Amino acid sequence: MLITCILVYLAVSIAIGLYAARRVQDARDFAVAGKRFGTVVVTATVFATWFGAETVLGIPATFLKDGLRGLVADPFAAMGCLVLVGLVFARAFYRLDVLTLGDYFRRRFDRPTEIVLSLCIAFSYLGWIAAQFVAIGLAFNVLSHGAIDTRTGIVIGTVAVLIYTIRGGMWSVALTDFFQAIVIIGGMLYVAWVVSDLAGGAGRVVDALATSERMALLPEPDARSILAWISAALIVLCGSVPQQDVLQRVMSAKDEGVAVRASILGGVLYFIVASLPIFLVGAATLIDAPLVDRLIKDDYQLILPTLILERTPLAVQVLFFGALLSAILSTAGGALLAPAVVIAENVVRPVMERRGAGPLGDARLLKTMRVSVLLLGLAVLAMALTSKMSIYQLVNESGKVVLVSAFVPLTAGLFWKRATARGAHLSIAAGLVTWIVLEAVAPEVVVPPALAGLLAGVLGMMLGSMASRPKAVIPA
Repeated sequence: MLITCILVYLAVSIAIGLYAARRVQDARDFAVAGKRFGTVVVTATVFATWFGAETVLGIPATFLKDGLRGLVADPFAAMGCLVLVGLVFARAFYRLDVLTLGDYFRRRFDRPTEIVLSLCIAFSYLGWIAAQFVAIGLAFNVLSHGAIDTRTGIVIGTVAVLIYTIRGGMWSVALTDFFQAIVIIGGMLYVAWVVSDLAGGAGRVVDALATSERMALLPEPDARSILAWISAALIVLCGSVPQQDVLQRVMSAKDEGVAVRASILGGVLYFIVASLPIFLVGAATLIDAPLVDRLIKDDYQLILPTLILERTPLAVQVLFFGALLSAILSTAGGALLAPAVVIAENVVRPVMERRGAGPLGDARLLKTMRVSVLLLGLAVLAMALTSKMSIYQLVNESGKVVLVSAFVPLTAGLFWKRATARGAHLSIAAGLVTWIVLEAVAPEVVVPPALAGLLAGVLGMMLGSMASRPKAVIPA
């Protein structure tokens, strides 16, 4: 019965995505849904895209291992990133007449900057998408009591996401996100209510968490721990700003005010709902401590799914796994669409036009975007089937390359008129080289490689820009 309910839910999600696809008339509809959505829909898409597998499975697992200080990247920095986007970047993004961040980098700097940063941005999504596919495979494995192995579940989830994302792009992603956000919020709240009763009441759970050593948020008072903590926060706080999915959600808003409000509201809503899995895993330690101890030795990520299956009624199971699948599908669809649009617009399109195919018309660009979604989905499927990293690691490691390469050029380009193409080139080169070299030869150095790469990027932008003449700046 449980598996039947979940399969019906998958079918409904696909149906909504295919229905929304009827609104796609051109490449702009596919990429950003034509700037048509109000605050409620954009807030839902922001929330649902960020609330993924790492939130339901990765956050509670990391909390049990490392406490709150291990969660500085997500949910704390994740919320901070969305609020930062709303307060600082949303208006500037909205005023850009572009489909992708790569388009902006080309206009503000030059073609090499566009191509290099587009590839960096696209690459950064691989781990994030793979994490969602791994999670859906894990969910099917748990639901079927091993009858569906994780690898088969990964394939099933990938096919479901590809069907509606290829067809409807941002329209499908936005409307399925709206539906899935309702399921996530309602499902998680109800599950938390039922599980708290099993643990002896919400007050008992809160008291147990409050007295736990895991509630320490700040790092140990030594240089290595402090810098590692800061680096982990910045990877998400700043590294997630120059991302295509962030731009797409801002650009799908019907006006600047909606873009600002939805980013901030989405961040606050994300943090509130992302706190529920922490509450649930705290309750799990009170409800069935032996089960928690057993799964800690096996796989932290299985604690919540196993608890729900073994200790709650069918209705709660349906709502929990419905919320989990909603989180996975909403995040995977948006995360898959974003890099595919970047690759099609900023890498494939210039190559095709240079090879004599002539200007790529809207119909051909739309087809190219859909093919890019398919090929990228297959590539990430292969990565998900072979990766040994945890869901939380896959997600939070993915932001490093964007932090060291794209954050400084984006921020300087938008807010520093003196920024130049030479500055962007030097910033990208210094950030990437510093990060890659330190990761290869000294990953345990006191200053984490990602933080060192960011600082090198700032220095490169300043030196390169001061040594060259700026060109005309696009108003933002």
